[in-house]
Amino acid sequence: MPEMTEPVATDRTEGAAAPGGNGPEPQAAPRSLWGDAWRDLRRNPIFYISAVLILFLVVLSIWPSLLTGTSPYACDLGRSQQGPAPGHPFGFNTQGCDVYARTVYGARASVTVGICTTVLAAVIGCLFGGLAGFFGGWWDSLLSRIGDIFFGIPILLGGIVFLSVIKGGSIFTVVLLMAVLGWPQIARIARSAVISAKQQDYVQAARALGASTPRMLLRHIAPNALAPVIVVATIALGTYISLEATLSFLGVGLKPPTVSWGIDISSAATQIRNAPHMLLYPAGALSVTVLAFIMLGDAVRDALDPKLR
Repeated sequence: MPEMTEPVATDRTEGAAAPGGNGPEPQAAPRSLWGDAWRDLRRNPIFYISAVLILFLVVLSIWPSLLTGTSPYACDLGRSQQGPAPGHPFGFNTQGCDVYARTVYGARASVTVGICTTVLAAVIGCLFGGLAGFFGGWWDSLLSRIGDIFFGIPILLGGIVFLSVIKGGSIFTVVLLMAVLGWPQIARIARSAVISAKQQDYVQAARALGASTPRMLLRHIAPNALAPVIVVATIALGTYISLEATLSFLGVGLKPPTVSWGIDISSAATQIRNAPHMLLYPAGALSVTVLAFIMLGDAVRDALDPKLR
């Protein structure tokens, strides 16, 4: 009598034939941190809301004439502090300028200052923090102490003092000052991320294979250390916009003839009882802008932090 044998189970994970007999089944592509983050962002309605608002603000900053054909500098003292009128939905300010036109054109200065300050602060912070975290030793001590010096200066107080001395009022001056005082926060995040990334096995393997220092920094460490920096920078962008408006409100930030929400809020604050519309619209535009960037930062943080999934 022939010996009975049990059926042998086959592993279909590799090289298994497809149901139609046309060869092995395709294997799923490996998932990366950025791929998972993008998938989570697409499922988050807050991301879409904030992204649409920010896209609208960027387009408005580049082409304000798409929404208004009135010049923000065209003023008529005969219409000073008047309320909404046909063709002028937001009314007029103390100088008789169209509040709607100034609100639309004010987005350019605020968004430009916020984006430029964030990019410059991120570049400086990543450079100092990344080098400190990678090399360690006296490099870490030196660069960290330099960062601590700047970190001990409050941005608002430092901005008031330095801009009062410099008597500056240009976008370049405000951006440079806020970036110089704001980079230590990003540097600390970058330093911690680089220290954590350089201890991973793939970095140690690259070092053992003889990879050069620039290659390890740019190819293996930087892509895996950028996630927390992007989160902090996105949230900080809204903070910089609010800070610019505060400095302009106090009279040390942007100066006329630059059109800024902070300048309009400052000029309208004394007339809030007689003409509240002068304050309502630029302040509302500023609040929506800051909220949009904070919402985007929260969505990016939730997507890039595996612990929150």
